[in-house]
Amino acid sequence: MKYGFLALLGVVSVSQASIDLKANEQPLPVAIDRAAIAKIPRGYKFVEPGTLTVAISALNSPPLALLASDNRTRIGSDPDIARLLAGSLGLKLKLVPTAWEDWPLGISSGRYDVALVNIAVTEQRKEKFDFATYRVDSLAFSVNSTSDVQSIKNAEDLAGKKVIVGSGTNQERILLGWNEENKQAGREPALPVYLTDDASGNLYIQSGRADVFFGPQSVSAYKAALTGKTRVVGLGPKKAYVATTTKKGNELVYALQAALDGAIQRGEYQQVLARWGEQGEGVAQSEVNPPGITY
Repeated sequence: MKYGFLALLGVVSVSQASIDLKANEQPLPVAIDRAAIAKIPRGYKFVEPGTLTVAISALNSPPLALLASDNRTRIGSDPDIARLLAGSLGLKLKLVPTAWEDWPLGISSGRYDVALVNIAVTEQRKEKFDFATYRVDSLAFSVNSTSDVQSIKNAEDLAGKKVIVGSGTNQERILLGWNEENKQAGREPALPVYLTDDASGNLYIQSGRADVFFGPQSVSAYKAALTGKTRVVGLGPKKAYVATTTKKGNELVYALQAALDGAIQRGEYQQVLARWGEQGEGVAQSEVNPPGITY
């Protein structure tokens, strides 16, 4: 399957700066997709009948997920993708804010039908979950705008640095791998800094308690464009795909893939990415269980 790697950092940064959060609180129209509905597995039991229950990030990490001005409604590109899926499948939508650490058990135990928590496809995760891709997964390194760090390209560039990463994420695996490289070369490894909320990450970077934030490129570009207090200084060494995540073998993934492909053909998918500044992370079509990252 071919995917659209459409972005350079400058393009994404410009688009991020033009995001209208107030306008984006209004849901986009979604057409019912009979072909996608026909692919819902016979006998599949939704968590709530007639409703697609979707786990999304509980963190405020724009443009992926954040609270609307009413301080209750979840908006962002992942909630919008969830609305595309539910609407295409003729279902109501229930969004469940979820901590990153909780989505695997929630999917395995049947607490959610789908998880959309910016989950990248890896070979290890494919052993327990099914995936339908909907975005290119790019990671980025960002620093305080006044930092002396100008570029991060390899393990040596992070030697001795304090780096904010999420526990159990691809970026953590990359950082720990680079730490081993640094140790073998006689260099000081980076110090992982584990935080559970975005506000703390911002505070750590601005106060100097951490040197680098290593996370989703769209989040890093958004922050840099919005406040000017940070800047992106490099991209992660691996590219993967973000995907809807479902329990292995229940075959709901094929209905989700069909819903995404239908939304792409109708232009609804492109509207979602455009209003969140993620045009450069779009895919030309959804793929089920593509080759994932290996470590």
